[in-house]
Amino acid sequence: MIKTIRVMLLPNNKQKTKLFQYAGAARFAYNWALGREHENYKNRGKFIPDSSLRKEFTQLKKTEEYAWLNKISNNVAKQAIKDACDAYKKFFKGLAKFPRFKSRKHSLPSFYQDNIKIQFTDTHVKVEGFAASKKKNKQKLNWIRLAEHGRIPAGNMKYYNPRIKFDGLDWYITVGIEYKATAVPPSDEGIGIDLGIKELAVCSDRNKYKNINKTKKVKKLEKRKRRLQCSISRKYEKNKKGENYCKTNNIIKSEKKLLKLNHKLADIRQNHLHQATSGIIKRKPSYIVLEDLNVKGMMKNRHLSKAIQQQCFGKFRLQIVYKSEWNSIAVIIADRFFPSSKLCSCCGNIKKDLKLSERIYKCVCGNVTDRDYQAALNLKRYGEEVLSVS
Repeated sequence: MIKTIRVMLLPNNKQKTKLFQYAGAARFAYNWALGREHENYKNRGKFIPDSSLRKEFTQLKKTEEYAWLNKISNNVAKQAIKDACDAYKKFFKGLAKFPRFKSRKHSLPSFYQDNIKIQFTDTHVKVEGFAASKKKNKQKLNWIRLAEHGRIPAGNMKYYNPRIKFDGLDWYITVGIEYKATAVPPSDEGIGIDLGIKELAVCSDRNKYKNINKTKKVKKLEKRKRRLQCSISRKYEKNKKGENYCKTNNIIKSEKKLLKLNHKLADIRQNHLHQATSGIIKRKPSYIVLEDLNVKGMMKNRHLSKAIQQQCFGKFRLQIVYKSEWNSIAVIIADRFFPSSKLCSCCGNIKKDLKLSERIYKCVCGNVTDRDYQAALNLKRYGEEVLSVS
C-alpha cells in the first residue's frame, strides 16, 4: 500500500530561482513533446513513443539555441516528455480530455525528481543538480529545508513519483511511500453517513460534524474576501485605458492578499474534512455507507450552489474511500435514487411529498425524528442488506 505525503518547502532565494528554472524546463519539454505528437498526427503518422522523443530531445539540447537545457537535471525533461505521451495515450483510450499545452501564465509550475537520486533527512530534502560543483559550501544549495520535520521517513527507503509543485504562494513536495496494510479488519458496527448543508455529516451512531462555513472565523474571512474582491475590481476600472485593463503594482499587491486569503479558507476547510473523516475511521466501523450524491445537479440550484460548493462533498467521499482502504474497512455507495430521507426507519413508509425545509420527519406510524439522523440509519441498513446478499 502506497501513501502520498505532502510537505511544504522553505527554499532560500537562490533555491527559488532554481525551482522556477526546473519547472520552466519541464513545461518546455512537455509542450515540445505534445507539439511533436500533434504534428505527427496531422501528417497521419503513427504514435511516437516517449523513448524516441527522448533521444530526439537529447540531440536538441546539443544545439546552441537550446544549450540552456543542459543546466537542468536530465530526469526533469525526460519525465515531462513521458507525461505528455501518457496524456496523449489516455485521450485516445477515452480516459481523459484532449491534452492542452501548458501556459506559463495559467499552469502551476511543477517538475519531477528522480526517485532513486532524491534524498531525505528529518529536516531537508536533496534536489538533484542545483549545484554542479562538488565543494561542500556549493553542495548546500541542493538541500532544501522542510517545513515539517520528520514527516517523510529518511534512510534507505523506496520513494514513488516525487514531484515538486508551486501553488501560487509556496513550494511543496509530494512523494509516495510504501506502508503495510492493516491485516485485521475492524469488527465494530457499520456506520451510515448522511451529508448535508446544515451539518457536514450526520452519522448513524449519533455523531455529528458541524458545517465549518457557519463559524465566526470563516464568515469573517469570507466578508474580508468579498471586500477585497470589490476593491480589486474598482482598481481595475479606475486604471482602464480604452478597452484594456492595466495591472498596477497596487493591484498586484491586492491580488496577492486575495490569493493568501483564498488559500487560508481552503486550508481551514481541508483541515476540517480531515478531522471529520479521521474521526469516523478511528471508531473502526466494519463498513461505511455513503450516498451517491448528484453534486452537479445540486449546483444548479442558485440559492444553495455556494453552500454546496463550500462543503466539498467530493473531497469528503475521496478521503473516506482511501482512509477506509488503509484500514481494511468496506465502503458501500448507496444508489443515487435510494430514498434515504423519505423512508421511515420504523415502518418503511415512503413520504413522497417531503420538502427540503422539513427538518423533522413525521410519519403516520408515530415516528418523529431528525431528518438527517433517519437518513443515516436508513443508509446503515442499506449497507447491511448489501453485505448480506454478497
